[in-house]
Amino acid sequence: MLLDEAAQVSEELYYSVRPMLAVSRGRLILLLTPFGKRGFFFKEWSESKAWKKIKITARECPRIAPEFLAEERLAFGDWWFRQEYLCEFSENVDAYFSYEEIEAAVSRDIKPLFAPDGSLNV
Repeated sequence: MLLDEAAQVSEELYYSVRPMLAVSRGRLILLLTPFGKRGFFFKEWSESKAWKKIKITARECPRIAPEFLAEERLAFGDWWFRQEYLCEFSENVDAYFSYEEIEAAVSRDIKPLFAPDGSLNV
């Protein structure tokens, strides 16, 4: 199964299609450029060890001229250019807190209010 522009795919769709591979033992391939430090793809890329991860930037592609990239950087601006051409997971442009600040504020020691089955965690 191939999900193109996977950073734009909803988490609901991603988690819905994964079981389709259970019987066939097929492969799931995610193609994309990052779209900020959010969503299932960022989590899979930054945390999972189960994936073969390949990163190729526009500068590594011999078919893309450096002059074109320079023009695109001017046209897109630095944030969009780094995301679309350099495959960087950048902070969201409208984020008040950085991803690292939010992660530092979260405690993994606190039990969630609800259990996975929806019942109240007591």
